[in-house]
Amino acid sequence: MSSPFVARTSVEAVEEGMLLAPKFDAHGLIPVVTTDADTGEVLMHAYMNEAALLKTLETGEAHYYSRSRQRLWHKGATSGLVQNVQQLLIDDDQDCLWMKVKVAGSGASCHVGYRSCFYREISLGEGDLAGPVTLTFTETSKTFNPVAVYGDASNPTQL
Repeated sequence: MSSPFVARTSVEAVEEGMLLAPKFDAHGLIPVVTTDADTGEVLMHAYMNEAALLKTLETGEAHYYSRSRQRLWHKGATSGLVQNVQQLLIDDDQDCLWMKVKVAGSGASCHVGYRSCFYREISLGEGDLAGPVTLTFTETSKTFNPVAVYGDASNPTQL
């Protein structure tokens, strides 16, 4: 099967053209910022490889590439919190995607159980930064119990 993506032939073609020519990085990945289609809230940041982008385009559901597991990842396949893509945008030089989604079920997108993966705020204005920088939770409760959904290995990422 040939790729539906065109070759990047010129800056003009990439920035002003009408054909998709995504620029995957040296690892074959492109970053994706995923937001709630209704509120604009940032839900997560992840990566897609060519297969994940194609699967997303084919199905209308978010597919990513898991760097920690080294495999294609259908968001919500285990939890039921499938991300239904409402809009997919690409930036001017076609090296970053913005995906607006509606999330099935409780609307959560974070495997830790919060709605958004961005559930903590970094404290600003803490002086000389001699000590650790503190975080404040912006979500006060989890949307679902990750242990009930994923079992004891609820955190699929490696530290």
